[in-house]
Amino acid sequence: MNVRDPTRFLKEEYNDLVDKALDWRLKTLTGPSEPVSVVDGKKVIVLCSNNYLGLTTHPKLKEAALKAIDSHGVGSGAVRPISGNMDLHVELERRLARFKGAEASLTYPTGFMVNSGLIPQLVGGEDLIVSDELNHGSIIDGVRLTRADRAIYSHNNMEDLSRVLSEAEKHDPEYRRILIITDGVFSMDGDIAPLGRIAKLADEHGAMLYVDDAHGEGVLGEGGRGIVSHFKLDHKKVHVEMGTFSKAFGTVGGHISGSTDLVKFAWNKSRTWLLSSSHPPPVVAATIASIEVLETEPQHVTNLWENTGYFKKAVQDLGFNTGNSQTPIIPIIVGESSKAKQLSDELYERGIFVVPIVFPMVAKDLARIRVQMNAKLSIVELDTVIETLEEIGKKLKIIQ
Repeated sequence: MNVRDPTRFLKEEYNDLVDKALDWRLKTLTGPSEPVSVVDGKKVIVLCSNNYLGLTTHPKLKEAALKAIDSHGVGSGAVRPISGNMDLHVELERRLARFKGAEASLTYPTGFMVNSGLIPQLVGGEDLIVSDELNHGSIIDGVRLTRADRAIYSHNNMEDLSRVLSEAEKHDPEYRRILIITDGVFSMDGDIAPLGRIAKLADEHGAMLYVDDAHGEGVLGEGGRGIVSHFKLDHKKVHVEMGTFSKAFGTVGGHISGSTDLVKFAWNKSRTWLLSSSHPPPVVAATIASIEVLETEPQHVTNLWENTGYFKKAVQDLGFNTGNSQTPIIPIIVGESSKAKQLSDELYERGIFVVPIVFPMVAKDLARIRVQMNAKLSIVELDTVIETLEEIGKKLKIIQ
């Protein structure tokens, strides 16, 4: 009798990814996440970090974290419904709700855990989810965990969204609940969902609206308050504003803001919250400090947008295709996957760290490198990147 190897597929499938050049090859930072860091022993300008405002090393965040270790230790000891609900967690949610202009907020260990844990509780077998075709994988996974019907609308296409909602109203039996869900800023292209128009359609059709604003946090809106602020909306129109501390806030974790009813519902129903230990005290304290920095030091958001405008104009003037970017996410679209990888490799050799984004993350003919701007980069550093991009872009015949 042949004995089957139950784990053989692990190596086979990994090797298949390697053969297709679809495997992730990890580089290692030595030291903190900064716009200029040491990566695999090489000093490089980092253009692929979510640390948009450079707050990971802000003195106020570091000081707050150290003080919290002295006062509260390094761990919470439990999930929040048992004994892991510290005064620091309560204070963070109070400060976040005020920052967001919401009745209440709730924090999760990660942003992914918000989407995978909350979406399946908001809708069930008698409901419909209406989702943008380019939504993030964490939204897709959250949707897959539901028993709801699903409808996809063309990316940021309000005519198509209107069509989907109108057709949903003809469903027999009538849907109990309709949930529209969209990214705020789309992470591959850097474009923004037309949230004002989506909110209007949601209101007209009696739908609940959920926005994942992971890449809009600390970037869009008044003082970095996010996409709801950017479109001058409120939480009566945008019922679930989801976000993350793991990007512009400089720490880690996910969160939601909205009504008190939403938060009470989530902490009683969402198993990724109920069954996960709460944030360590130093992370919570540093995140509170991050909100304080955003409230009192507007220069970080201002610098981010100034650097974004400067860089984007320069690379567009050189002839690079930056797609529909409206934010500090700036794709440089080159077409072929091999060319995107070659561009990334040559930039790294010249001291500039970006990663190629290729199929299946984007369409086969839309491979790119994705630049993510940082508020702390100097004009001298940006000019170095621009000059190097021009030289390599001409060499690879991406630009003339």
